[in-house]
Amino acid sequence: MNYFLVKSEPFKYSWEQFNKDGQTFWDGVRNYQARNNLKAMKEGDLVLFYHSNEGKEVVGVAKVVKEFYQDPTTEDPKWVAVDLAPVETFKTPVTLETIKADEFLQDIALVRQGRLSVMPLKPEEFDRIIELGNNA
Repeated sequence: MNYFLVKSEPFKYSWEQFNKDGQTFWDGVRNYQARNNLKAMKEGDLVLFYHSNEGKEVVGVAKVVKEFYQDPTTEDPKWVAVDLAPVETFKTPVTLETIKADEFLQDIALVRQGRLSVMPLKPEEFDRIIELGNNA
């Protein structure tokens, strides 16, 4: 199993809306590195959902329910989307500040490449953020 983190601005698509929808396609990625990360996602992989700009916090866990396919928002075949479904809402959102302050997470892509919208995580990084999110 692989682990990832995806970012969404809450005013564009929030965790709350994602939960209401029950499933969504993750589209609009126009960065090659982020696109390659979408292509690496396999059905069943787990994905942290991060509110960017407003909040700046990981708010829950989703899973990949459909592997990459042509992004329906463009006819350019270079860009792909995946389908995600919500799994769990964190008891306590894990803020970027908390992640940056955690010495175990210093090397995470969220800290090193802050503008990347889809990023892989090591299993231990994923587990640490889950641990932080479930400690109320």
